[in-house]
Amino acid sequence: MTSSYIFLTPPGSTSAAADETRTIRDGFTLLGFLFPWVWLLAHRLWLHAAAAFLLQGIGGALMDEPGLGPAGAAILLGVNMLVGLEGQNFRVRNLAAKGWNEDALIAADTIGTAEQVYFSDRAVIAASDDAAAPDWQNRARPNSPHGHGTSLGLFGFDGGR
Repeated sequence: MTSSYIFLTPPGSTSAAADETRTIRDGFTLLGFLFPWVWLLAHRLWLHAAAAFLLQGIGGALMDEPGLGPAGAAILLGVNMLVGLEGQNFRVRNLAAKGWNEDALIAADTIGTAEQVYFSDRAVIAASDDAAAPDWQNRARPNSPHGHGTSLGLFGFDGGR
């Protein structure tokens, strides 16, 4: 299954070194869904973790009150869903607020493939190495009409169907 990976470079860097670049998978996080405030704390999102802890405490207290159990359960489920679905985005926004630059968004099957695509443009090939960089061009099929290359999504980049 194809996922999107966001590549972030540190503030003030001109070249993206492999040890400085951060890669974050854009998508649902199961651990964030199951343990929201713990997951947020593990990723150093202090205010988000405090808000999630507070909301889950309120939800738990409401579940103990007669007649308010469904409201408490809805708050608990809402916090879990929010962190599960948007937790990775919270991480990206936190790094962007600290000056990190969103350098690329790459769709790939694995993180290894995404990193290979990302660093293929930035790698310096040694003179003794005869291996060519992978060709990642988006080309049309040989018998298809002009301008109909494969693309992600329902519509091509030219705006037509």
